[in-house]
Amino acid sequence: MELREYCTYRNDRINSDELNTHNYISTENLLPNKGGITEATSIPTGNVVRYDKGNILISNIRPYFKKIWLADKSGGCSADVLCIQSNDKVTSKFLYYLLSQQSFFDYVMAGAKGCKMPRGDKSHIMEWNVNIPDIDEQKRIADFLSSLDDKIELNRQINDNLEQQAQALFKSWFVDFEPFKDGEFVDSELGMIPNGWEIVRIGDIKHRLESGRRPKGGASLQGVPSIGAENIKGLGYYDYSKTKYIPLDFANSITKGKVKGYELLIYKDGGKPGYFIPNFSIFGDGFPFEDMFINEHVFLLDFFKPEFNVFAYFYMQTPYIMSQLNSIGGKAAIPGINSANVESLPIFDLHNNEWIYKFGELILPLIQQILSNCKSNMKLAQLRDTLLPRLMSGELKINEINC
Repeated sequence: MELREYCTYRNDRINSDELNTHNYISTENLLPNKGGITEATSIPTGNVVRYDKGNILISNIRPYFKKIWLADKSGGCSADVLCIQSNDKVTSKFLYYLLSQQSFFDYVMAGAKGCKMPRGDKSHIMEWNVNIPDIDEQKRIADFLSSLDDKIELNRQINDNLEQQAQALFKSWFVDFEPFKDGEFVDSELGMIPNGWEIVRIGDIKHRLESGRRPKGGASLQGVPSIGAENIKGLGYYDYSKTKYIPLDFANSITKGKVKGYELLIYKDGGKPGYFIPNFSIFGDGFPFEDMFINEHVFLLDFFKPEFNVFAYFYMQTPYIMSQLNSIGGKAAIPGINSANVESLPIFDLHNNEWIYKFGELILPLIQQILSNCKSNMKLAQLRDTLLPRLMSGELKINEINC
């Protein structure tokens, strides 16, 4: 049967005055690789397509990014987002998983129009041949797959909470200086700070700052993972669909750019002219890989103690440091920063401030838990994506799964 037998596109409208950044969906705030949604940065004027809870939203621009979301609320979406509504022959949750398959996105791309910005053909999409089991089997399959997704979402929520705890402690100690509020303060480049706290330059203290590289001819299809700037987007973030590799023999020949774990990774260059927003991450404990290198668009900054690197992750995101990097990076012809820019940044003397190491000691276990949860999510997603096509095709039954 064709897909059109089980669902339709929604075309009824809602006025944007009824929307907010939490329920307006566009191709920009649909996350790739079935990652759900994030908050919109803006809302258009006029009328947009309405969606309700249970509808399936799919980005129709560059379908290979696999941006798909099962709506858990009502709202509106842009014209570049397909809003699909199931009928009484199929449950919305089963249909969501059916359309989450790699085979569906391959089919959409096969009929897409345009090269630079391919767009799915709506008529072609509805011609996709599908095999739909009875409602009871649909529910069993969807419930099993959603149990995996629920575990992934719970880990994400735990990670968000852990990072918020770390950010709150950092702000208390190193922005508001609450433990020292009854002491003497002095003016400094960073504003008013506790008396006795020395400010140095990153280049003046023991550190390792380097970027990696890829061989002549670029990345390869297999080998050792090579991390690019597109995956430096904060703690716990990694998009496996964007993984590139360097040959093993090349990896063994280079002396810089290897991620050993718990170094600070810095988005080095990229973006629109005059516009640069740095980003940071920390990898380790097998997330996202056991062995990995960075490429030439990423800096690795190591203060040789994970406690110091953890402090630096939060410190580098303070308003003063971010404004410095914004200003420096935006002036370059190709937006970005160099090693001298990083080493010239002011920082509290890590080796002569017991509060910095104490912060790292308290927060490091939280970071370790975040990375552990990310590794668990990677395995859960791999299991889900391995079982998904077999369940959808009928090759595998729910009662045959032992996991």
